[in-house]
Amino acid sequence: MPWFPEFASAAEMVRRQTRIEGRTDPVRQYLTALNRGDSGALEDVWPGHVVVYDPHAGEVRGHRQLQQFVRRSQAALAERHARVETMASWVVGDRAVVELLAHLADDAGQQIAWPVAVVAESSDDRSIVFRSYFSRRSMDGQRHVRSPILERRPGHPGDVIGRYEAALAAGDAEALLRTFAPDGYYREPAGTHYTHRGRAELRSFFRLCFSAGGGIVLENCAVTDDSMHCAVEYNCLRWGSHDLPPQAGIAIYERGPDGLLAAARVYDDVDPPIGHD
Repeated sequence: MPWFPEFASAAEMVRRQTRIEGRTDPVRQYLTALNRGDSGALEDVWPGHVVVYDPHAGEVRGHRQLQQFVRRSQAALAERHARVETMASWVVGDRAVVELLAHLADDAGQQIAWPVAVVAESSDDRSIVFRSYFSRRSMDGQRHVRSPILERRPGHPGDVIGRYEAALAAGDAEALLRTFAPDGYYREPAGTHYTHRGRAELRSFFRLCFSAGGGIVLENCAVTDDSMHCAVEYNCLRWGSHDLPPQAGIAIYERGPDGLLAAARVYDDVDPPIGHD
């Protein structure tokens, strides 16, 4: 997974929620350290722990590994002539979420729009953890099993998102449809070309999803909800009648003014046991 400079916007939002006494902006110091490749500066800005959980690179822990990760990623982005847009961002407490859309060339040289979600979490001003989510299939055409990052935590989203999750687990396409606004959409992990908008498209898609013998069971791990956007980090455990190796992902929901879902965007690499590509 390439390191996007936009990741730092998540860190900056987290920093705004923490108390910093007698120090200059540590985010600016952090970005300067990344640009210069100065591991000593990284140690000064983040004297605790710096951890990145990435679908491609795995767990990147510590300043030296982070520096190597950043250098490789920046080179890869330059090679693919990447251009990155920040689509949405929000912060709740000590956790921030950023959605990105990268425009770049895949392994075959074709231009693609690659969705990426990043969660940044810091309980103090010494350490930070980044968790990135995306489908590697967008880049190499293959599905990759991603082991869980987080464990199940108490608490579930309520309102329309709770109803959505219940309908998803039950495999009830009509109940799922009722959680979406008339022009609402669902975007699959593979990218913007796999977007299903409106009741007819959503009904057809959800019926196909549930053709594997039932619903999709997710284990919620972390919820970041600012009342308009809600990000749910999860482990996918079951799809229809098929038990799956637990796999990490994130779903991001956007509520409309009517309280229904204007959008549901999913970032994972779960291989559905159905005839859908």
